[in-house]
Amino acid sequence: MFTSRNLREDFRWAFFGLLIAGAFVNVLHLTGSLFMLEVYDRVLPSQSIDSLVALFVLVAALYLFQLGFDILRQRILTGVGASLDSSLSERLFGVQMRAQMQSRISGDVMQPVGDMDQIRSFASGSGIAAFFDFPWLPLYLLACFFLHPLIGYTVIGGAVVLVTLAVMTEWLTGRLSNEASEERGSRNAFAAESLRNSEAILSMGMMNDMRESWRTRHGLYRTTSIRAANVVGALSAMSRSARMMLQSAVMAVGAYLVINDHVSAGTIIASSILSAKALAPVEQAIGHWRGFSAARQSWARLKTFMEAHPEEGQPLPLPRPSQNLTVQSLAGGPPAQERLTLFDVSFSLNAGSALGVIGPSASGKSTFARLLLGLWGRAGGHIRFDGADISQWSREELGNFIGYMPQNTDLMSGTVAENIARFRADATPEAIIDAAILAGAHDFILGLPEGYETKVGSRGEGLSVGQRQRVALARALYGNPFLVVLDEPNSNLDAEGERALSEAIASVRRRGGIAIVIAHRPSALENVDTVMVIAGGHMQQFGTKEEVLSKVLRQNIRTVPQGGAAAEAVADQRWRQQSGASE
Repeated sequence: MFTSRNLREDFRWAFFGLLIAGAFVNVLHLTGSLFMLEVYDRVLPSQSIDSLVALFVLVAALYLFQLGFDILRQRILTGVGASLDSSLSERLFGVQMRAQMQSRISGDVMQPVGDMDQIRSFASGSGIAAFFDFPWLPLYLLACFFLHPLIGYTVIGGAVVLVTLAVMTEWLTGRLSNEASEERGSRNAFAAESLRNSEAILSMGMMNDMRESWRTRHGLYRTTSIRAANVVGALSAMSRSARMMLQSAVMAVGAYLVINDHVSAGTIIASSILSAKALAPVEQAIGHWRGFSAARQSWARLKTFMEAHPEEGQPLPLPRPSQNLTVQSLAGGPPAQERLTLFDVSFSLNAGSALGVIGPSASGKSTFARLLLGLWGRAGGHIRFDGADISQWSREELGNFIGYMPQNTDLMSGTVAENIARFRADATPEAIIDAAILAGAHDFILGLPEGYETKVGSRGEGLSVGQRQRVALARALYGNPFLVVLDEPNSNLDAEGERALSEAIASVRRRGGIAIVIAHRPSALENVDTVMVIAGGHMQQFGTKEEVLSKVLRQNIRTVPQGGAAAEAVADQRWRQQSGASE
């Protein structure tokens, strides 16, 4: 569980080390004041060069110790930031992947990663050191009172002024920082969406309008950020002026006390140094307040995000399924929507079966595929492999016996071999080549400039759409998964590709697997033995391919007034429409 308590437990020794190092640093910061006090009160009256040299050597040694503890403290802070990043980054990556499928992250999808970077940056920087210096403020105040109570009261008055400025900083910048963060998320989301649709924008002359939208969004973010920066800058300038004024006031009070023979002359310099050091943490905190406020807001957002998508448990490992797939009363819909798009779907398939799923556009076919694979949360029903519900396997275990080819066949940056092997480190060349052969992709891959080691860009740039689809098919077949789900697998295939697809489906059946094919064209159903018709989110028909397709064909012909070849042509056209791909 991602909680502040766990964070404190994980880093309690680091925080303890920061307190110890801070204690030495702050005590050693008294060195300058004590040195000036001794020089003015002892060395100058005695005019002893030996005392001055000895005192200077001692002070230099103390400053070296102070330097060492300062470096140690900074190393601890850097380590805390690195450890925090290490403990969060992998978990956050997994949570983002699940959240994207389960709730469809709105706005800037990279906001959680930006929040993590903001937290690490602040935890590793000097801003947090100022907060660890706050507990030592009474030490410097006590030293000021030791010099003279009037000096102590003067410093307390200055501290009250600076603390008031710090409170004003929090009050005035909190709302502005939140607004700036929201505007930045909106701007980044618009930029990402525009880049995804760059071809349409450039080809259809939409650039000027998109540029205007960008100018508006970026302008709002810039304006809010500038307002927040101006507030922090003004308050920081006020705090610096107040501190310099206070130093002058302390020196004036010291001079007054010297004139009246209440303190020695060295007290003037010593009190000035002490007052500056006493109020330095307050001034530094105000200067770093914007970073602190941003880190605090990032922490709140990240904590909410992580708790809303808790890590999956690790159930007891079960044997790889090998017998059947049973679906009972399956219902659900897109994430973050109350509207269901699939209702009460039930069927059972045995090993060696292949199911074709057909239906008109927006009937719920792709919803069915995502629910079946556990990508979207179910509103009801069960999905069982060999009698065990799908929830009894972890996501990684499911991936070992499931192959999936979505409508969107974008690949990932890497080699062709890495994409086929699902980027697994233990992939063998034999398994990669076998999957490519099953998908009918081996020959064209050998013809690429570097064969299987050919690099493809993000989304598979460098390959044609048909080639990408065949590589994605090979990826789905990699490792001989028990269940292979193909969502409109032949939408961009030529005749040769369709033959390879049919053979791939047949190979799944021969080795005792189960294939589910969401059909785009009738040719994809050549080697299936069972067909399901979905319309309006409901399963309308389920049975053998011959039985279901004959009913669909007869229904289409009955609604056509012509007869003979014309009727068959129109029926075929309606079949294609009914088996349409877009959802």
